[in-house]
Amino acid sequence: MNDRAQDQILLEVDAISLSFGGVHALTDVSFDIRKGEVRSIIGPNGAGKSSMLNVINGFYHPQQGTITYQGQKRSQMKPHEAARGGIARTFQNIALFRGMSTLDNIMTGRNTQMSKGLFWQALRIGPALREEIENREFVEHVIDFLEIQAIRKTPVGKLPYGLQKRVELGRALAAEPTLLLLDEPMAGMNLEEKEDMSRFILETNEEFGTTIALIEHDMSVVMDISDRVVVLDYGRKIADGTPEEVRANQSVIDAYLGVSHD
Repeated sequence: MNDRAQDQILLEVDAISLSFGGVHALTDVSFDIRKGEVRSIIGPNGAGKSSMLNVINGFYHPQQGTITYQGQKRSQMKPHEAARGGIARTFQNIALFRGMSTLDNIMTGRNTQMSKGLFWQALRIGPALREEIENREFVEHVIDFLEIQAIRKTPVGKLPYGLQKRVELGRALAAEPTLLLLDEPMAGMNLEEKEDMSRFILETNEEFGTTIALIEHDMSVVMDISDRVVVLDYGRKIADGTPEEVRANQSVIDAYLGVSHD
């Protein structure tokens, strides 16, 4: 790989293997994520997709392999290092504070941007007050961007599923991530909700310049919004390339059709 191509890589996983007891979740998986792209990770159920995201942001620690993020190589990422380094995450199952408003939920995403100590935050004067005002201004920008002004004061537990997923995206965007990991952002959505979420993902990529890695089961969505796609099956990488290349790959076709593995 030449120096220019290497400069384009934001994150690289190299020969990652992860096991839980005797169960191999990932085996010798390698791929990279380039700056500014939408990178999809796909595969049948149980392929190791969520495990891969958990390795990237430090929830799981692989037994083998390395992760290189922004030029720094390590055998494992720690969650606080990932957050401080600009990696944000949404989850397969919505993880919001249901009794809190949309605004307050999204504000929690600003924690990594707050530099003032608890003393100043408690007093809410001087530097801490200015910081809070700046954080609220950014959160209001996120709310406008996601077109959820009408629910900014609504407790998220009272919102329909599709809007809850949008609030969760907003909380991740509030952290101003360099790399945004989306774990099935459109699961359980109807067609209109999927179209909206696809639009917001693309606009996040374009307007904020955010690099995005996502897991998604809807292949039409994956093929429409992805720059590149990596395919896992039984914890191993079986394909990697453009949507067109992956769609035509026989191993991918076999995996999704349930062809037996001899």
